Amino acid sequence: MKTGLITSDTYQNHNTGEGHPEKIDRVTAVIENFKKLDNKNLVWKKPSSFEQSILIKTHTKDYIKKVNLSFPQSGLKFLDGDTVVSPGSKDATKDAVGSIISAIDGVEKKEFKNAFCCVRPPGHHAEKEKAMGFCIFNNVAVGANYLIEKYKYKKIAIIDFDVHHGNGTQDIFYNDKNVLYISTHQYPYYPGSGSEKENGKHNNVLNIPLEAGTTGNEYLNAYEKVLDKLKEFKPAFLLFSAGFDAHIDDPLAQLRLSSEDFYKITKRTLEVSKPFCNGNIVSILEGGYDLRALQESTQRHVDALIEFN
Repeated sequence: MKTGLITSDTYQNHNTGEGHPEKIDRVTAVIENFKKLDNKNLVWKKPSSFEQSILIKTHTKDYIKKVNLSFPQSGLKFLDGDTVVSPGSKDATKDAVGSIISAIDGVEKKEFKNAFCCVRPPGHHAEKEKAMGFCIFNNVAVGANYLIEKYKYKKIAIIDFDVHHGNGTQDIFYNDKNVLYISTHQYPYYPGSGSEKENGKHNNVLNIPLEAGTTGNEYLNAYEKVLDKLKEFKPAFLLFSAGFDAHIDDPLAQLRLSSEDFYKITKRTLEVSKPFCNGNIVSILEGGYDLRALQESTQRHVDALIEFN
C-alpha cells in the first residue's frame, strides 16, 4: 500500500505578515519538492470537511467561538504575541484540522497505509482555550480525539519531535489515560513547559528535555526512552507531531539534527510500534523554519513512511 499526502492550497491564504517565521513559503517549499520528486508511492488527497462538534472534545465551546469570530475582514489580527490571523486564515485553519481527519479516515478505509499532512497553521502549542506559538487549533489533538470518538480506539500515542515542547497537546491530554503524549524538545526554551516532572495523571506524559547543542547521535540515544515507553504503553494508533526545527540549520533553536536523523527517528518508531500499531501512523507538520532543511527533512520522514511494510 501507498502513503497518503494530505494538503490543500488554502495554506497560502493564511497570511502572518512580513518577516514572520511561520510563513506561506514553508509549505510551498515542501509541496513543490514532493511534486518534483513525483513519487508513485504517494497518494495525494485533500482535507475533509467536518462538523464543528469534532472540535469540542479538544477545545472549549467559548474558545471555538472566539476563534471563529477572530478572523478579520481585512488586515491582520493577533491572537497572542506571535499568533496572527488574516481573512484567509479561516479556511487554512479549517483545512489544517480537516487534513488529520482525512488522513485518519484514509488509513482506516485502507486507501493508504499511513499518511503525512502538510498544512499550516501548526497546532501543538494551542491549549484547550488558548491560541499560542503560531497555533490556533490543536490539529494532532483533534485527530487523537477523533480516533477515540469515531473509531473507538482505547490507546493512542502522540510523539512530538518538534524542537519546542507541545504544551497545548500536553494540556489537553494530561488527565486522559487513553492518550500517551511523548515530547523531545530543547529545554529550557519556549514555551517553558516540558520538564521531566510533568508526567500526567496516569503516567501518560513523557517529556525528554534536551540541552541546546544536542547532536544527532545524542538525540537518537535519548530517543530510546521514547521507544521504551511506546513498548510499555502499546498504542493501537500513533500520531506524529512532526516539527523539523531541531535541524542544525533551523534559525529558531539550537539542536543539531541532520535531515537524515529524521529518517532514522521515523524508521525506528515504525519498527518498534509495528507489533501493536500494525502500521497505523498519521503524521502532521508542526515547526521547521529553514526552507531547505524543511524540504530535505520532510522528504526523509516521508521516505521512511513509504518504505515501511
